[in-house]
Amino acid sequence: MKPVNEELKEIVDSVKKYIEIEKLATGTDALALTPRSVSGARGGNTLEDLRKRVLSCAGCELCQTRTNVVFGSGSARAKLMFVGEAPGMQEDLQGLPFVGRAGQLLTKIIESIGLKREDVYIANVLKCRPPENRNPLPTEILTCEEYLIKQIELIRPRVICALGKFAAQTLLRSQETISRLRGNFYDYHGAKLIPTFHPAYLLRNPNDKRFVWEDMKKIRKELTKRHAV
Repeated sequence: MKPVNEELKEIVDSVKKYIEIEKLATGTDALALTPRSVSGARGGNTLEDLRKRVLSCAGCELCQTRTNVVFGSGSARAKLMFVGEAPGMQEDLQGLPFVGRAGQLLTKIIESIGLKREDVYIANVLKCRPPENRNPLPTEILTCEEYLIKQIELIRPRVICALGKFAAQTLLRSQETISRLRGNFYDYHGAKLIPTFHPAYLLRNPNDKRFVWEDMKKIRKELTKRHAV
């Protein structure tokens, strides 16, 4: 059994995090809090342990509407990790991230810097699809984000690419637009995080693919630089 003071600290941390996410979701200023480590979070000491735990998660109401949990896929030793918003319909049906048209484009983006999908790791902030692809709720983020952070701690990527506005704003606790956030590196749980446009956005706005290519070149350079250290 945990000491009372440790349990109280976890409760306070959770409340602070919820308030922060709620403020972000409602458009007010986010609290300047540093994301806490979840080394002791539920899930075990390996990626497979965590996956098994997440597959049976009933931490929010999305467990009642999902077809499959979309944990993530790719190399457990990936140096590059992509993080999107939440599973869509095809992802929910197949239990895999980015398998629709946006996923096909993401594959091409990955290949543009000389990698394959199996070389990287792909996940989402949420592991279950919100009904009708609505925006995630703060309570859902609060439940799922610790799983994502644990994935990051276990995989230990050098670079994390946040795909789209929602993933970038959630991870960075920012209300800046994706246009302002993209192309810049930020420190995040021991990795370099760089936001870029979501592949689904690029399907609607193909002229902006050039910006993503610029971001991918920065990622390739960072991976090479860090690898040489």
